[in-house]
Amino acid sequence: MALAPNLHVFRHRAYLHYWLMRVSIAAARQMEAVAIGWQVYNVARDPAETGGLGWGIEHSAFLLGLVGLSQFVPVLLLSLVGGQAADRLNRKMILLVTISVRILVSFGLLASVFLPASYALPIIFGVAATLGCVNAFVPAAANSLFPRLVPRAELPTAIAWNSLGFQTATITGPAIGGLIYAFGGAEAVYITAIVIACFSFTALATAKTPPHEKVLNVRGWSMVFEGLGYIRRNKIVLGAISLDLVVVFFGGAKALLPVFARDILFVGEVGLGFLQASVAVGAAIVAFMLATRPLSRNVGPWMMWAVGIYGAATLVFGLSTMFWLSFAALAVTGAADQISVFVRASLIQLATPDEMKGRVSSVSFIFISASNELGEFESGVAARLLGPVGAVVLGGGMAIVTALLWSRLFPDLTRADRFDGVEEQAVRTS
Repeated sequence: MALAPNLHVFRHRAYLHYWLMRVSIAAARQMEAVAIGWQVYNVARDPAETGGLGWGIEHSAFLLGLVGLSQFVPVLLLSLVGGQAADRLNRKMILLVTISVRILVSFGLLASVFLPASYALPIIFGVAATLGCVNAFVPAAANSLFPRLVPRAELPTAIAWNSLGFQTATITGPAIGGLIYAFGGAEAVYITAIVIACFSFTALATAKTPPHEKVLNVRGWSMVFEGLGYIRRNKIVLGAISLDLVVVFFGGAKALLPVFARDILFVGEVGLGFLQASVAVGAAIVAFMLATRPLSRNVGPWMMWAVGIYGAATLVFGLSTMFWLSFAALAVTGAADQISVFVRASLIQLATPDEMKGRVSSVSFIFISASNELGEFESGVAARLLGPVGAVVLGGGMAIVTALLWSRLFPDLTRADRFDGVEEQAVRTS
């Protein structure tokens, strides 16, 4: 019996193994993110853990922002090296090594549960920095490996299934992580994440991937500058990844969710898990639609409208004091952001030669990571100055303004119609 069209891409067994690895490691990461955020915020707010003081909401929110900063700095420093490594070294082996490191540092998180705050917080920040180093190498290797596992014509479908798998993990990871935390504590979350990460390692290790083709005659920083030059020349790709940087940098509210869960919506750690998952609920719905019917026309306008909707939904979340409305608003932000993710990923994969995919992906990930990890730091600083509600409202407004501004700064992106047309333009400008 023939596979349904939307599942046809999984007939490629190497891609199936890759997809299982991607989904399982994403689930483990999301579960750990819930535990880390709640553990850090709880420790900061608990007088018994802070020498009888118990830090205030704004100070504790700022501490959450520092967790994001700890992950971003290594990404900023090492991502270009990671991109070069993905083009020079075996991409599958890079991924296996990074998963192994992730498993090892998860044992550090497990140990932090049983230690006082004076030891636990430095361990958590040290793990966050180590994971930042890992994340500097993962995206370039992963995004350069999977296009070789499927035919070029099936890349948009594979990209959509990658997003759907990730969003599904992002839904189940925080929700299950919150429930496990509520009934078994942070240690149960970390143990579960370790087991899932081991499965991820096995799935990739048993995949029969094609041999790596090394880039010849280009070494060192010349490889890095070549990737940067490509992005600078291709205004559509530059506009897409820089738009995501600015919008999520200012508009992201994810780092402040523990604040909203505990002190604004009063829903506790279980509610925190569902709030974290709500973003992925909306994203998964859109990702499933894109997996069955990928966008083929008006990709630029779709992206711009999605950013505007993302900003409006962020404003609603910031002003809401009702859990169901906050959940719905976050789901809309996830749905809108998924359109942006799909367009950006398709542009990069279809318009970039295979021998440059690692470097271009690494530059793209610096933008993405800056918008996430550094954005978490910005949210913490803004919450310290404006309060958590003011920080989120500011972010939503900035997202709307950015969409309007980028439509003027990057008219080629705004008018982009088909992905194949973008590919032809990339060939002419490279």
